[in-house]
Amino acid sequence: MQTNNTTTPPLPVSWEECQTRGWQSLDVLLVTGDAYIDHPSFGIALIGRLLEKQGYRVAILSQPRFDNADDFKTYPPPRLFCGITAGNLDSIVANYSGNGKVRDTDSYSPDGNPWRGNAREKGERRRPDRASLIYTSLARSAYGSVPIVLGGIEGSLRRFVHFDYKQNKLRASFLTDAKADLLVYGMGEKAVLEIARRRTENLPLTGIAGTCIRATDRELLENFDEQELTLARKFLRLPSYAQILGDKRLFLEAEIEIDKHLRAYSPRILLQRQQSHWVIQYPQPAPLSPDELDALYTLPFSRKPYPENQQIPAYQMIKDSVTIVRGCSGNCSFCSITRHQGPAIVSRSRKSIVEECQHIAACPGFSGTISDLGGPTANLYGTSCTIGGCKKRDCLYPKVCSNLKIDEDLFLQLLKDVENIEGIKHLFVSSGLRMELLLKAPRLMERIIGRHTPGSLKIAPEHSDPETLKLMHKEPHELLVEFVRRCREISRKNRSRDVQLTPYVISSHPGSTPASNVRLVRDMKKLGLSIRKFQDFTPTPGSLSTAMYVSGIAPESKKPIEIAKGQAERLAARKIIEQEFHKNTLLRKNVRRNKKNSR
Repeated sequence: MQTNNTTTPPLPVSWEECQTRGWQSLDVLLVTGDAYIDHPSFGIALIGRLLEKQGYRVAILSQPRFDNADDFKTYPPPRLFCGITAGNLDSIVANYSGNGKVRDTDSYSPDGNPWRGNAREKGERRRPDRASLIYTSLARSAYGSVPIVLGGIEGSLRRFVHFDYKQNKLRASFLTDAKADLLVYGMGEKAVLEIARRRTENLPLTGIAGTCIRATDRELLENFDEQELTLARKFLRLPSYAQILGDKRLFLEAEIEIDKHLRAYSPRILLQRQQSHWVIQYPQPAPLSPDELDALYTLPFSRKPYPENQQIPAYQMIKDSVTIVRGCSGNCSFCSITRHQGPAIVSRSRKSIVEECQHIAACPGFSGTISDLGGPTANLYGTSCTIGGCKKRDCLYPKVCSNLKIDEDLFLQLLKDVENIEGIKHLFVSSGLRMELLLKAPRLMERIIGRHTPGSLKIAPEHSDPETLKLMHKEPHELLVEFVRRCREISRKNRSRDVQLTPYVISSHPGSTPASNVRLVRDMKKLGLSIRKFQDFTPTPGSLSTAMYVSGIAPESKKPIEIAKGQAERLAARKIIEQEFHKNTLLRKNVRRNKKNSR
């Protein structure tokens, strides 16, 4: 169980606070583009507490100024390494909308304000664009030869050649652009502890599972024998940066290979030539065991921002939420969660989750509501593979794999256990839910809809057109039809609670057309669903949909597909959806009016 938050202070956020603890030196400095929130939902807090548990002296540098290295120089050079992350979001996603417009809010900054004080006119943001690059440069100037380790979602998804939608161009790896010493990809707990151990013992940092290094041609041959590099069973050589710039179809090929490699937990080493360096990616580590995942949540988080007087929107959203599962086997083309968290599903034990909820319920000021028991996909909790996994790990498309075991009873018992904790009045499952899995767990579906849905039930069909859904790697529209029918059956059965469904759809996804958008609206209307939430497709790094966007071709057929790239084209797609929805609404109103007048 977590230690009481009054016994363990947050990690220090200044050298003065380090000195009050009697420290004469610092082992690890962690730099982040977010405000510091000592909560397990925030990667910097989780990694910091994990290192602290192993006896390392760890401090946080949160949202440093980036016009000079003065904030970095307030700390002495850390003894082991300086770890850098842009924060819980990629910095371009945090700073700009999918259409490249500057965001007026930042959920991970105090008061949601992305600007320092009232300095918007000066363009003085709290978080720079491509923060990993800027912070690495400043850390290098402040700390000289201290190893710089990139991590977090920005570094993880930009570790190979990637697309930057703000600059509208392909970029080389952030590892080589930043000239960092090492890049940790994925969730990183095992890799970070191994880096700290090797630095303590003065050992080289090459060959660590879950990391990438950069190397010149000479260094590549120093690490690997020239003849060895030709072995396909040991190495996978991706198209180079220069080759991809010359033929954007190769960008799609590279992304497909990276994706297949990741899903298979392949032991091969990935190589990709950048401008003057190579990126060498060592195989990913085995996923955490349930016991190892449980152990992370026993670390002594205060579960609060530090300093405490900050109002941070992201914290308000997740402060009373609990992560119950890690990883995603959904494989949606437009999503990069699997690229970062991995395809294997790891569920926490019921005991661990209940103890965390008991801890939350005992905290001063608890509202009585657990806002979410979730993860990337909440109802993947407790799922497992009857054959122990396969190379595809594509468990939900085009239908649920027969080897996927759904433990409905485990999730139902978890809900009952948490609901019975003293002080908890409401318990919600607010994270994404896969409709096809709920249909295979009817008792769980009825319970979540009847008792654990906050307001309306948010569903994500994304589209209804068969060809667009195929490109999205999503289930057919017929499954949504069945899901809506079943929801309404539950509503009729539980008359006291009418199920309101809010569909979420994506416009301008690669391959969608004006005709498919018209079909989308009409299909939703047939089901009696209102499209209130939709957004333009955003070509973020690390997704196959982004590779389709860049290359203009479909992954399987390799045929050209329609791409809405300019803002005018994307706006036109939005207008089709809005106008078609409005037209159909007016049409139905006119039909009802005419029927009434004819009586």
